[in-house]
Amino acid sequence: MHPNTPDARIDHAREARCGFPEVVFCEGKTAAQVARIVEEVLTRTDVVLATRVNAEQAAAVFATCPDAVHDDVPRLVWVDRRAVPPSEGLVVVASGGTSDIPVAEEAARTAELMGCRVHRLFDVGVAGVHRLLENTELLRSARVVIAVAGMEGALPSVVGGLVDVPVVAVPTSIGYGANLGGIAALLTMLNSCAAGIGVVNIDNGFGAGVLAARINRPRWAAEITAAGAADLEP
Repeated sequence: MHPNTPDARIDHAREARCGFPEVVFCEGKTAAQVARIVEEVLTRTDVVLATRVNAEQAAAVFATCPDAVHDDVPRLVWVDRRAVPPSEGLVVVASGGTSDIPVAEEAARTAELMGCRVHRLFDVGVAGVHRLLENTELLRSARVVIAVAGMEGALPSVVGGLVDVPVVAVPTSIGYGANLGGIAALLTMLNSCAAGIGVVNIDNGFGAGVLAARINRPRWAAEITAAGAADLEP
């Protein structure tokens, strides 16, 4: 174990293997543990993201990293000391309602820190489907769409019927009793009749952001383009 983090083993090789440093999940950790881990991650890289952060944990990070940024809506803290952060193909993050924004913003900020250009499209749920349809051109310009919804979780199915790119569906725990804490939305998304939809777990905006960023990497886009060109060769 590293002497500065007696209660955590930092995976400093994560960035080389997976393209982004180890992310700090803060639920269940003390404020001191979170601050120590963030400080240690930053000894080997210029960017770190901490998720599910409370106010006490954020304050502890600020004490050692004054340049940290805290957004209490998605409960994120991050430090980004890169001279020019990467900015690749467009990810559109759509939320069904305003109440879904904390999860949607977690996805959006994660994707941004992992190198994506992100456009936020909030409160475009299917109860007023015209709000979504009037943004069809924007949705079709994305390389990946993240669709975040609670209640019955119908938003990803509608988006999936409008675009020819991957859709990452995120069920949220927002909804009345029969929503069952997001299980109803999860089952709707898993049973979608629209193709090209992948589903992450309930309230997992972080996981959606990571998946979108990996789909969005230039090398994957180049390989897909090359494979398509090869198929056209006589």
